[in-house]
Amino acid sequence: MTILIENALIIPMTGKGREKKGSILIEDGKIKEIGKIGCVKCDRRIDAERMIALPGLVNAHTHLSMGLMRNYKDSSPNLQEWLSEIFPIEDKLNGNDIYQASRLGIVELIKSGCTCFEDMYFQSENTARAVKEAGIRGVLGLTLFGDGKETERRFSELLPKVLEEAGSCGKIRVDIAPHAIYTCTADTYRLAREKADQMHTLLNTHISETKKEVEDSLKEFGKTPLSYLDSLGVLSGPTLLAHGVHLTDEELEVAREKKASVVHNPSSNAKLASGTLDVPRLIEKGVNVSLGTDGASSNNNLDMMEEMHVTALIQTSHNLTPMKLTPYEILEMATAKGAKALMLDEKIGTLEEGKDADLILIRTDRANMTPLNDPYSALVYSASSEDVDTVISGGQVLMENRELTTLDEEEITRKVNEAWSDILKR
Repeated sequence: MTILIENALIIPMTGKGREKKGSILIEDGKIKEIGKIGCVKCDRRIDAERMIALPGLVNAHTHLSMGLMRNYKDSSPNLQEWLSEIFPIEDKLNGNDIYQASRLGIVELIKSGCTCFEDMYFQSENTARAVKEAGIRGVLGLTLFGDGKETERRFSELLPKVLEEAGSCGKIRVDIAPHAIYTCTADTYRLAREKADQMHTLLNTHISETKKEVEDSLKEFGKTPLSYLDSLGVLSGPTLLAHGVHLTDEELEVAREKKASVVHNPSSNAKLASGTLDVPRLIEKGVNVSLGTDGASSNNNLDMMEEMHVTALIQTSHNLTPMKLTPYEILEMATAKGAKALMLDEKIGTLEEGKDADLILIRTDRANMTPLNDPYSALVYSASSEDVDTVISGGQVLMENRELTTLDEEEITRKVNEAWSDILKR
């Protein structure tokens, strides 16, 4: 399949000021040519006049199937109280629940311009099935809880299931996801690192999300959370750290040295009263910072366009300095730096010839985007998911003119409502 996107304002995210008007030629799922393209034979032409072509957004941390608990138990005072309400519901979930909720989450991701996500949840073979159906790109975590014995069981019984379902699908990778230091033992973390290294993949975990987590870590281990993981050798390979709200300067030096990436989840952290990650501080320390939504029960949506906007506002409020974190830097977090965090930057995250064709088209002919003036500011401060017109992943059109091409939203929402009604009866 050859697709020619014409007349777009192309923002490649390879450096500020490199935007240009032109065309993008996609061939066999990859970007073949960018710029002024002459007369070419193609299977499809997309007129992107008055649209921005941007790399697909990367949601670097979510729990896709937690959309089942959207708008549920929202009055919990903090993360720990909220988890005490959520864990019992999760114990009731079956494979069909996960599959239907994964499809629902993917609908939301696509409609908000996301072409790739990092997931941490249970029974992820069902999420893999949904990913293949939708055509989106997914990095799926094998979630670990408990001690080494339980971890060995999950490796032997659960890991083969998701690997088999993923099969040879080039848009799925499996990583290893120990939940957190307060739910996993040292043995589990050591085994997780070993398995991630064997699979040449990421170790993905929550870290320093709340002050209580830090205080408890100091009491139990005599170390702050990331220092504790470092003492176990957990950071010896590629590592993704979700939240990191309360990382110390010393821990940030470790993260920089070990090249671990941190995922900022501003809406979830604000909603659960966890605090605010000082993103400029991490950037100044040389730490790669990406962006995520967390799950739709603690956000309560998976809208990366909104997450960029919230990031801008919260960082300005937190630092009391307008533009301490610029719109371009926020777009980087949602694209190039997200791809880097997921070890996918050689494939996606920027619009460059030879990379996989993961890109979106955003309309600029709407009232909220007029006049355009600065396109970077427009994308972060003015745009909403409703402005996302077209979504392409690996050269496959997943949405065009706001119409999904691979998923039936009406059928999926009905199935999820049926599943939730059944869960409440269990």
